[in-house]
Amino acid sequence: MIEKQLSLFLVNKPGVLAQVCRTLGTGGVNIRGMSISDTVDHAVVRMIVDDPKAACHILGEHGVLVVETDVLAIKISDHPGELAKIARKLARGKVNIEYAYGTSNGEAATMFIRVSSPGKAVRLLAPAKKKKKKKTGPTEK
Repeated sequence: MIEKQLSLFLVNKPGVLAQVCRTLGTGGVNIRGMSISDTVDHAVVRMIVDDPKAACHILGEHGVLVVETDVLAIKISDHPGELAKIARKLARGKVNIEYAYGTSNGEAATMFIRVSSPGKAVRLLAPAKKKKKKKTGPTEK
């Protein structure tokens, strides 16, 4: 449920993202999720990849600044209100959502969520364990 997210700080001009994606692809690294935020002089590219260590190594060799961060990777059904349930559980547990991005195929969605406390968030979102009934021995009449 906790994934390593890579944040890349890139010059915001045509072709830079294409080169990064090509470099990762050539290195055999698959991008599973991505978000891009632009500023005046650079872009922050956040991505989830199938092999974060290899990606960091490959990008580092090409002079790209990469920062690793823990994020939640949550699979939910693609129905109205599902993300609200997640957000409500986190809010009740006093865990702040800093940002999120995701995708859906129409049936299921995958959300990548940066939270203030990933470990606590995992515990809050874990399915409730059913209590086992205690077996009692035969009763005397």
